[in-house]
Amino acid sequence: MKENDKNIEQLIDKMMAEEKLQSPSIDFTSKIMAQVLILEEKKRKTYKPLISKPVWIFLGLALAAIVIYASLFSVSENNFKIDEIGKLYSDKISTAFSGIHFSKNILYAVLIVPFMVLVQIGVLKNYFDKRYELSRS
Repeated sequence: MKENDKNIEQLIDKMMAEEKLQSPSIDFTSKIMAQVLILEEKKRKTYKPLISKPVWIFLGLALAAIVIYASLFSVSENNFKIDEIGKLYSDKISTAFSGIHFSKNILYAVLIVPFMVLVQIGVLKNYFDKRYELSRS
């Protein structure tokens, strides 16, 4: 068995001596890097906002139209003064919510959670902006 292994080893040595060492072409690295850059360009996504500018403009105009419509027609039909309108709506709101009682914990949560969400949005936006800038460079 050892004789057979020696013959195989001699055969392999003979074959390796006859073969020349292959080397890549001169511009091998630049070709590979060009392909890598092409792949990175394909992976990179362009920023597209979730809600486009025309939709924001439409929503703003619709909100403005609703506010103007409500203010013009509620005042002109009833001929109320501004103070009387405020008192009328506050009375309706107070009677609508008179039977509901909230615990202190619920009140604190309702006051604190929106603030914390706004802070978290700012922090996350800053984080993703920095991450995006690092990926671009």
